[in-house]
Amino acid sequence: MTGTTPPPSGRDALAARFLSGEGRLGRRDFLVSALVLLAIAVVYDAVSAGPLQWITGWLVWPLLVWVAACLLARRLHDRGRNGWFAALVLAALVAVWPQPAGFLDFPFVLVLIWAVVELGVLSGETGVNRYGPPPAGGSALA
Repeated sequence: MTGTTPPPSGRDALAARFLSGEGRLGRRDFLVSALVLLAIAVVYDAVSAGPLQWITGWLVWPLLVWVAACLLARRLHDRGRNGWFAALVLAALVAVWPQPAGFLDFPFVLVLIWAVVELGVLSGETGVNRYGPPPAGGSALA
């Protein structure tokens, strides 16, 4: 990422947030985006029971996983971590969705607890890191 490219604005910024794993994403924007994505997943899971989910799920679930991977990778970048940790978080989430079923889910729950603390509680790195400049609008929640 070069420092000469202006940051996207408007619809381009929204598309970049949800469809690109490049760059950084502040804590507040990540939490809002993650809650929206989680709400979409819960509503889709509740509304599309049975054959409808078999028909549409092949398109909807991979799209939701892709968007989640992009959000997670960008937030991990803001924390100075490699975006591939998103695969670990998504694997844990898929393993326990919609709720943990047994003792073997315990390691996955630990990964999710780590992810909540790392991505939702701790603030991002200050200044430029190897993934780019800090997110625009750096506030106390960034």
